[in-house]
Amino acid sequence: MAGLRAPRAGSAREQQIKVENSFDSEEALKCLAWIREVTGDNIPLETVMDNKHKVSEFFYRTLKDGLLLCKLVNAIVPDDIQINTRTQTFKKSNNDAFESAKERARIELFTQKIQEYGVPENMAFQTDNLYEKTNLPQVCSAIRNFGIEAESRPSYSGQRVWPRKAETNRRNFTEEQLRASEGVINLQMGSNKGATQSGMNFGKKRMITKD
Repeated sequence: MAGLRAPRAGSAREQQIKVENSFDSEEALKCLAWIREVTGDNIPLETVMDNKHKVSEFFYRTLKDGLLLCKLVNAIVPDDIQINTRTQTFKKSNNDAFESAKERARIELFTQKIQEYGVPENMAFQTDNLYEKTNLPQVCSAIRNFGIEAESRPSYSGQRVWPRKAETNRRNFTEEQLRASEGVINLQMGSNKGATQSGMNFGKKRMITKD
């Protein structure tokens, strides 16, 4: 369960501290503000804006059970890849172990669906990154990339808050243009332009003397 993992030590602890220090509270608030805009849920961001630690904890607690993340997915992705929220995974359990398993399953559903939607696997996150709070910056990054992907689609009609997705600038050359390049000598192959032996002097000068 979350919170029961043994604390890290040594180099692992140092690495974890670096990850925690890289948490960007402004980026996290931007993610939550975008989620609020898309889902319509009341997320009281204003209560934590003045403290990085509070933002981190609020971000974690708001998303940890996976419910809001799944709601976000269903507000964006097409019908054929939407999450079925009528399954047992979305029914509350009085058993803590069962409830923990369901929360993890919902987070995993989110990461699967955003990848199906177009977010690259290396830009998603592992379940423990959120549930065990091991890498919240990666969770922010995944939400950001999901937002960028969503806003790049013509079907998206919500507020645009993310940078534009990079578009391929494909260039098509004619056969004549390609052949023209074959006659150009690459400078890496060497050049004798301007090379002369002027000023070069090898060995001792020949001395002419009278006997």
